[in-house]
Amino acid sequence: MKHFSTSLMALVAATTFANSAAAQTEIQWWHAFTGRLAELLDAQVAEFNASQSDFKVVATNKGNYSEALNAGIAAFRAGEQPHILQVFEVGTATMMAAKGAIKPVHEVMSEAGKPFDPAGFIPTVTGYYTTPEGQMLSFPYNASTPVMYVNRDMLQNAGIDPNTDLSTWEAVGPVLDQLKASGVSCPFTTAWQSWAHLESFSAYHDLPFATKANGFEGFDTELTFNGPVQVQHITMLGEWARDGKFIYNGRRNEAGANFRAGECALFTESSAGYAGVKAEAQFNWDIRPLPHWAAVEGAPWNTIIGGASLWVMAGHEPAEYAGVAAFLEYLSSPEVQAKWHQDTGYLPATPAAAELTASQGFYAANPGTDIAGKQMTAKPPTPNTKGLRLGSFDQIRTIIDEELEGVWAGQKDAQAALDSAVSRGNELLRRFEAANR
Repeated sequence: MKHFSTSLMALVAATTFANSAAAQTEIQWWHAFTGRLAELLDAQVAEFNASQSDFKVVATNKGNYSEALNAGIAAFRAGEQPHILQVFEVGTATMMAAKGAIKPVHEVMSEAGKPFDPAGFIPTVTGYYTTPEGQMLSFPYNASTPVMYVNRDMLQNAGIDPNTDLSTWEAVGPVLDQLKASGVSCPFTTAWQSWAHLESFSAYHDLPFATKANGFEGFDTELTFNGPVQVQHITMLGEWARDGKFIYNGRRNEAGANFRAGECALFTESSAGYAGVKAEAQFNWDIRPLPHWAAVEGAPWNTIIGGASLWVMAGHEPAEYAGVAAFLEYLSSPEVQAKWHQDTGYLPATPAAAELTASQGFYAANPGTDIAGKQMTAKPPTPNTKGLRLGSFDQIRTIIDEELEGVWAGQKDAQAALDSAVSRGNELLRRFEAANR
């Protein structure tokens, strides 16, 4: 009898646990992170899941940013879309134009009765993901901006003061000459060449990348990044490539592995490269602002954001959207935002997170980690520095990459390459405009 009672109690307990687990509402989140960033994302998910028993977020990698966006679009067409999709910033216009495919974040939060004030986020971040009326369309999860990483040991070994000024491209040039002369095989490299050296470069010098306030004022925009200053910059990089001072390692962040391995002295990359450099670099390094051309009057202005935001997909049940809202509320908290910023190098999306980070002594203990935030907020935004909102921009970036590779290989001059990229890109913009009238 005692054995029966014990078995019955075990069965009841098991049934209760199973029912409790079954009662959890599952929230599918598709993302594009791998490596250290994926580990940190998974830690956030685990913490949220452990903090409550109503919802369970399941995070799944769907390839790189382009692949994740395409997977999300294909899934929606098949009626199998996730609840949350991480989309990089250049996919913003595409998502905005996807009528019926998304449920705006402000609606999700309002319907769930969750407090959500766009004014509580950094304006340069929220402006990218809001309507002209200030309503948030997606959640600014991982916002970054390009900075420069410096291998201090390589500078010192080349007889260069590790604290030498690298704030302008005029100052960078002679340093690369000295590094090359000392036998350094990779004086300078870059990740995300279009983002760092055309998109953010243009904003940093208050130059239009496209008409119509870089696409914020309508789909009938045209690319304009083939102006004199952009051509001058790409010409210089092409000359450095020819002379072995700029080593091209790929279109995305492939060059990060080269820098982290100690092969390259200077490296322009996302502020979020911090997570990987901190975890892997076995040398003395620091973070500097993205260089600017001192000859351009008024420069520098602000760089623009990269990274991605979280879009809520349409077609799910109210109870599931309640879970999405709860998760976004968790991600919005100053504590979570501050830890994410400190661990990854992504911008603190809220002033409260930046203030908490400062009060915890993080910036004092980790010099340079506040540069990205300062660089983004140095001056009030202008129509050229607010960001980019262009249709088919992922494909346009591919065109830019192809043309820049022609310059690095010595097959094209900068003017011809950028003229071609503008012409080819404008054709895609016209198709996007026609499809979304």
